[in-house]
Amino acid sequence: MSKGMDLAHLDDQSLLSLRVKVETEMSSRGLAFSVGAIGEELAIVHFNSTRGLPTLLAAPPGTKNVDALSRDGERYSIKTQLKAKKSGTIYPDDEDPDRQLFEYLLIVRLKPDYSLKSIHRFSWDNFVTLRSWDRRMSAWYLSCSGKNLHQGEVIFEP
Repeated sequence: MSKGMDLAHLDDQSLLSLRVKVETEMSSRGLAFSVGAIGEELAIVHFNSTRGLPTLLAAPPGTKNVDALSRDGERYSIKTQLKAKKSGTIYPDDEDPDRQLFEYLLIVRLKPDYSLKSIHRFSWDNFVTLRSWDRRMSAWYLSCSGKNLHQGEVIFEP
């Protein structure tokens, strides 16, 4: 495929077939292709390449509410926003609904081309103050309004 390949000439079936081939190849290479996984990867790369920010390591797959860990043991929950107006869900502990689940929440905002638009960091206390309850999901979320985003620390914004 050449750089800047025009996909508009493909019929619907060919376009779907191309997507399956691309996702299969990405999977075989261990590359992220979900919005959330891409946001997590971009956040970790940004933290690890920026002086003054902690080094982050991806949390083991399946770790509830935690996507990355700092070398100091701080837990980071990373939520990626592309088109949505709110973060992904954060499920409370089944046995202790008030239990602290992470030290920091990162809201990673992506541009339509999946490049980094901004990263906002919220402490646990900050999250608790701003969070909202999603009755349908029985979980917390953070509205990604400008007002809420400015309550967090801007880690990246060009």
